[in-house]
Amino acid sequence: MKKGFAFILICLLLLTACSSNSGSKNSGNTASDTGKTENTAATEPAQAKEITIWAWDPAFNIAALEVAKAEYAKTNPDVKVNIVEYAQADIIQKLNTGLNSGTTKGLPNIVLIEDYRSQSFLQSYKDSFYDLSSSIKGSDFADYKSGPTSLDGKQYGVPFDSGVTGLYVRTDYLEQAGYKLADLQDIDWKQYIEIGKAVKEKTGKALITLDPNDLGLIRVMIQSAGEWYLKEDGKTPNLAGNAPLKEAFEIYKELTASNVAKVHADWSQFVAALNSGDVASVPTGNWITPSITAEASQSGKWGIAPLPKLTANESVHASNLGGSSWYVMNVDGKETAADFMAKTFGSNVEMYQKLLTDIGVIGTFKAAAGGEAYSQANDFFGGQKVVADFAAWTEQIPSVNYGINTYAIEDILIVEMQNYLNGKDIDSVLSDAQAQAESQIK
Repeated sequence: MKKGFAFILICLLLLTACSSNSGSKNSGNTASDTGKTENTAATEPAQAKEITIWAWDPAFNIAALEVAKAEYAKTNPDVKVNIVEYAQADIIQKLNTGLNSGTTKGLPNIVLIEDYRSQSFLQSYKDSFYDLSSSIKGSDFADYKSGPTSLDGKQYGVPFDSGVTGLYVRTDYLEQAGYKLADLQDIDWKQYIEIGKAVKEKTGKALITLDPNDLGLIRVMIQSAGEWYLKEDGKTPNLAGNAPLKEAFEIYKELTASNVAKVHADWSQFVAALNSGDVASVPTGNWITPSITAEASQSGKWGIAPLPKLTANESVHASNLGGSSWYVMNVDGKETAADFMAKTFGSNVEMYQKLLTDIGVIGTFKAAAGGEAYSQANDFFGGQKVVADFAAWTEQIPSVNYGINTYAIEDILIVEMQNYLNGKDIDSVLSDAQAQAESQIK
């Protein structure tokens, strides 16, 4: 009995040893395999099979996304890209609501944010956005886009469209007043107004159309001089003592006092004034091009000159109005979203040619400007190579820090502008605006 028990015990020990050796061998292989899997995961994160993108404007941003989606599908056919259109105001509200709630549920993988607003999101919710520094190079894009899309040395946004400005002008009206497009190549705002007076006298047409509740023209003027509503820290109000802002206000008042400006109240009235022939010029962002060319009967009657500059302050013939960039949210699927951005808007030169040709998007990806589409003559603008001009002006746009309170300060300035137009002293206007901004913006 004892011998039998001993025999069984020996067999059990042998089995245990065999099992242990076998396990060690398998464990070693498993450890090796696991190590490989972990290393692979570290360098090549598991790709999500579906991502969602939020943007506004079906004819521009959404259309650009559709092109990018088709390009990405060529090499990543297994990834489903959902494009969701919301109005810009709705996107802002949804982002603020979601981020304030502390949960990422319901947020997209990628979202389009206007450059004037981006820093308010990045600075308030930095951890909610994915660092794209290893996916794209900020230096590959227009220099002025760096400020809005980066924070603390990290690149969070993929710069998208250029808001580079130009002076769109009816060349037929100019000629009736004794001028040619060449006469507008190096002028300041005061000279612009004098030309407008001549145009008004000879043609009866207004020089410009203005919305009293939109100070976009003021933004254009001060950025051309490398200044903004805020100091370089992006937080401290910079209104009182801001010489370019003071001159911009004075020019705005002169435009209204010289009887060369037509007033509009909304976007539709703005475009109608141009398409109807009621206005001789418009200094604005290049995104207006599709709206102007929509009136086919005016083909050959428009040209685009460099932006007028300020007189008493260092200023260039280039500025920006609007523009936006893409941001990847720090949610599940961020690696795939970053890959989508890197392979499309972050690097695809040929895609940018298609965006320009098919949609009219002038991107800020530097390498794209060397493409064939950027050098084409435009018959609507009298054969002018307008995109090449815009690309050149983009490189000249001064970089400024939009900070986090552009629109909050502008709400104050809109009221003070009316006070100024009604007779209030300009220094008092800016001093009072400064006081209000310091009180309301913390």
